[in-house]
Amino acid sequence: MTLLCIQHVSFEGPAAIAGWCEARGIMLRVQLASEWFSIPRTPSGFDALVLLGGPMSANDDARLPWMKTEIAFLRDTIASGKKALGICLGAQLLARALGAEVTPNPCGKEIGWYPVEAVCAHPLLPMDAGDKVTVFHWHGETFALPAKATHILRSSLCENQAFVWEKQVLALQCHPEATPDSIRALSAESHIELQTCGLPTNGESFQRSDEGLAIAHQLLGTMLDRFFLS
Repeated sequence: MTLLCIQHVSFEGPAAIAGWCEARGIMLRVQLASEWFSIPRTPSGFDALVLLGGPMSANDDARLPWMKTEIAFLRDTIASGKKALGICLGAQLLARALGAEVTPNPCGKEIGWYPVEAVCAHPLLPMDAGDKVTVFHWHGETFALPAKATHILRSSLCENQAFVWEKQVLALQCHPEATPDSIRALSAESHIELQTCGLPTNGESFQRSDEGLAIAHQLLGTMLDRFFLS
């Protein structure tokens, strides 16, 4: 199995997703969006798709020509029947490809470790309705739910944390893939944003205990297993 991973900026990589792929013998093929979508692409040469985060808005397609190409590619990928996972910006782009809006989060930016709550008991979740798991977050916008989507996760600061569409699209606003290295890299590139939010600019302030990371990664691994491999 080959997963095509679209990375939107150099400092937001697949993190724990790479480890999941390695443990299961899955080939992870990483492409930078601005380069990969400099020309139109067809959904070939891969089995499933992963879309990562980035500091740009999912509504920046007028400013970033490659984003228009990416959204068209996402629509073609979905139409082809292939599965797609989106995280943060990636989730928002999938929502747009499915006809939903992306807007500023009503409660403002959500940065740091916060619980997500299961909206329902869903086959992709190792949780019952109302159960909570603490995961990493870093976003200022949020997606509306596309038609026919099932809302599966929420948080106190962001109602739409995750949806599943037709067993084919999984969109996660949160970052269960976060690792200590990925958090440091993101923090190092985001000093101004953190200062504006009144948050410490040292990435160490966002570090989690080994146990806390393991719980978040267990959620991620279970969802990836059930979404891509079941």
